[in-house]
Amino acid sequence: MKPFEEPLAAYVQPLRGSHGTRGRGWRVFIDELAVSTRIGIHAHEHLAPQPVVIDASLAYRCEPSEEGSHAMIDYERYCNRVSAFLATKPHTRMLETLAVEIAQLSFDEWPALDALTLSLHKPKIREGTKRIGVELDWTRADYDMHRAASAARR
Repeated sequence: MKPFEEPLAAYVQPLRGSHGTRGRGWRVFIDELAVSTRIGIHAHEHLAPQPVVIDASLAYRCEPSEEGSHAMIDYERYCNRVSAFLATKPHTRMLETLAVEIAQLSFDEWPALDALTLSLHKPKIREGTKRIGVELDWTRADYDMHRAASAARR
């Protein structure tokens, strides 16, 4: 194996939004929010709501503050809002679509949100697996591009 002739740091890309040695800032995390919703492609999945489990990592775009809802991500309100949204929405065929809808809701209702990672899975959906699901990782810029592309298609 050939030794490195240049420092390893020359090959490592900094994380998106990072500045040298700075961290990535504040996040709210939610693990295993279980909600029933109408989801699935198969005919039997259209008969009744089924559980979906959500993990969310919500990154602040500012320093968290108690000085108003624009500068905070209230995790209790977030869980309640996502749960209410999923409980009342029409049937969705794919987890991917559901992840995008939750991301849209999140960016629309929480101005302090800069980036999110959502993991969604249906527990015990397939024998021999613990879980199968999807993950969406978006910044506010990704959301803005998605929203603009959706508007252009209309």
